Amino acid sequence: MNPIRIAGINFDHFHMGDLLRMAHEHTDVEIVGICDDDLDRMAEAAKSFRIPETQIFTDHAKCLEQAKPDLVILCPAASHHGEWVEKVAPFGCDILVEKPFAASLAEADRMIQATNASGSRLAINWPLTWVPSHRTTKRLIDEGKIGEVQEVHHYGGNRGPLWHVADKVERSASEVEREKPNSWFYKQSHGGGSLLDYAGYGTTLGTWFMNGRRPIEVTCVVDQPQGLEVDEHSITIARYATGLSKFETRWGTFTDPWTHQPQPKCGFVVVGTEGTISSDDYAATIRVQSTSCPAGEEIAVDTLVAPLQNPVQYMVDVIRRGAQVEGPLSPEISRIGQQIVDSAVLSVKQRATVALLN
Repeated sequence: MNPIRIAGINFDHFHMGDLLRMAHEHTDVEIVGICDDDLDRMAEAAKSFRIPETQIFTDHAKCLEQAKPDLVILCPAASHHGEWVEKVAPFGCDILVEKPFAASLAEADRMIQATNASGSRLAINWPLTWVPSHRTTKRLIDEGKIGEVQEVHHYGGNRGPLWHVADKVERSASEVEREKPNSWFYKQSHGGGSLLDYAGYGTTLGTWFMNGRRPIEVTCVVDQPQGLEVDEHSITIARYATGLSKFETRWGTFTDPWTHQPQPKCGFVVVGTEGTISSDDYAATIRVQSTSCPAGEEIAVDTLVAPLQNPVQYMVDVIRRGAQVEGPLSPEISRIGQQIVDSAVLSVKQRATVALLN
């Protein structure tokens, strides 16, 4: 079989480097093009993955026409996801968009409409999907270990989006402060702020844990950092028929969870009718209470194997099997997550509890 042809378009989000590395390391993938209007933003990727000049583009149409990818990885600023999916979808290739789904529910629906019209598959990558502790949690939920899920509590974040570049390479505090005024992460018009950047992790994986259940209403409060136009801390409370769930986001944790877990710990607590699961980001074990062990026990996380180690593996497998995108990457589950986020944004504006937006 010929390798799956992948192109990376728009380097707004530094996760493009991580995703291209996954493609580069996959034995059934060929990187056939990269594209951004700023050549400098592509220089590191071109060097790292030995991409020839003939496969480096500043015009997306030329990239798509000449490279003919099977799958396009898109990493634009959150508020431009709809625009870029609409640009790429008519070329008929499948599309993997780096989180969040979009800056609004209306934009998410545009993305779904564009890919439906072209017959392309759309996937939204939530990196926490590939964390062994959370996949183990989902397996145990599906096996009935804690009964029916009643509540999901998520605390998610890191020191901030400018503290690291691709492959989690750290930057200095002075570099972070210098870049804040110019970064799309800190611009309201570009979908910046911790609520839009991180709440989708909790609401989307939470929806996955709840097997697609939707809340009834949403309440959200955000901080108002001096000198910034976006939030760095948000707390969203979602009321379900089964009770209350909480999704908290934080730019400014004491440490990054992939190096040293901060306090509060980043991760999920899932409460069911017959037990609970505490699933910390990047942990080697999860803690499970159940009717058979109410005191709780530590359970080693599953060892993930291909194609469930990263989104590139997953999408290559989906394409090879002619299957549909499922789970947190699917537009169906991600759209519910976006509904909750949009409702949270409206709640902040109105300073009130709001019904879940449709």
